[in-house]
Amino acid sequence: MYLETEKVQKLLSYIKEYDTIIIHRHVRPDPDAFGSQLGLKYLIESTFENKKVLAAGTMSKGLSWMGEMDEIADSDYEDALVIVVDTANHPRIEDKRYNKGAKLVKIDHHPDVDSYGDLEMVYTKASSCSEIIANISLELGEALPLTKEAAFMLYAGIVGDTGRFQYDSTSATTLTTAAELLKLDIDHFIINDRFNTKSMEQAKFQGFVLDQLEITDNGVAHILINQADLKRYGISEEESNVAVGIPGSIMGVNTWALFIEQEGNNPYWRVRVRSKGPAIHEIAAKYHGGGHPKASGASVYSKEEMSHLLEDLGQAAQAYLDNISE
Repeated sequence: MYLETEKVQKLLSYIKEYDTIIIHRHVRPDPDAFGSQLGLKYLIESTFENKKVLAAGTMSKGLSWMGEMDEIADSDYEDALVIVVDTANHPRIEDKRYNKGAKLVKIDHHPDVDSYGDLEMVYTKASSCSEIIANISLELGEALPLTKEAAFMLYAGIVGDTGRFQYDSTSATTLTTAAELLKLDIDHFIINDRFNTKSMEQAKFQGFVLDQLEITDNGVAHILINQADLKRYGISEEESNVAVGIPGSIMGVNTWALFIEQEGNNPYWRVRVRSKGPAIHEIAAKYHGGGHPKASGASVYSKEEMSHLLEDLGQAAQAYLDNISE
């Protein structure tokens, strides 16, 4: 187990000390961001009934089935414990009031590119932040026991960040943790069905991505998705997430990027970068982003910058192919 007992106990002491606890996570939240945020909230609320526990940020329309965020006043941060989950660097924390509390805790599983907080609990061996939160509860036992409501959220977060246990971040610890959550009799079918179901518009959009995808000889695939494309298929940018894994299902593709045009007076492209081989998080960091070695995000502000990013992905892909052929 990767957890550090001393830090787990320090976290518990902070939770006991403060009457108000505010939990933040990253912008453009995914299932693990919500799962770890709300899972931790429910754990604390069920154990310490007199504490005010608040979840900060905006709710994602596509993940609204996971729960709701709270209305938080500036005054709530006075003498509050703030916990930030699933966020590697402070610029990506949603709601910039996160540093207004009395104490700040970071709990994360991304590569530690940005140190922040009075207590940092960063475990890159974990498949997800939800896995970390679940194991904190399991280690503390009756001091912060698992509940069915929290287990549902944490299981959803693990499933989301492991691609239903398909990604190589899935470990024996991931599976044993998931098994412990299932002991709470959560409805895991509903979770998997939510992730698997798509609208007809999204299904047609997936076909468009397959049809327009460009693939290089060394296995780098990419597609440019304009605002007009999203409008033509009647989907939002968030709903376009349904296509992010599509290129990886094609034989020979080892790295891919989806460039999605953003609205505004100074449009740019948000980039979803994925890999089945070479590490791509450092490349993403070079282009105003970051993330996991095989799942990252970036932004480019010109066609020239877009070309440079693809060149960098091409070099990483070729180095990967050369290495595995030796």
